[in-house]
Amino acid sequence: MLTTILSWTWIGTGLLLIILVLLHSPKGDGMGGLAASGSSMFSSASSAEATLNRVTWTCLAIFLSLAVILSAGWLG
Repeated sequence: MLTTILSWTWIGTGLLLIILVLLHSPKGDGMGGLAASGSSMFSSASSAEATLNRVTWTCLAIFLSLAVILSAGWLG
């Protein structure tokens, strides 16, 4: 029973992790970044990005912890 609940939680966390990674903005602008000015950086955007990073890392920690717990056979 506990293994089933943790397995479904692991699957849900994996799907959430995929969505969170896709929500991140790309770091490089490519060739378009050469002509762009630096005024496109807003504090609210960086705050949202920091929150998204924090949630993504937390989700990754949960996902990896569940992967270790489920694969080690500690639950029986």
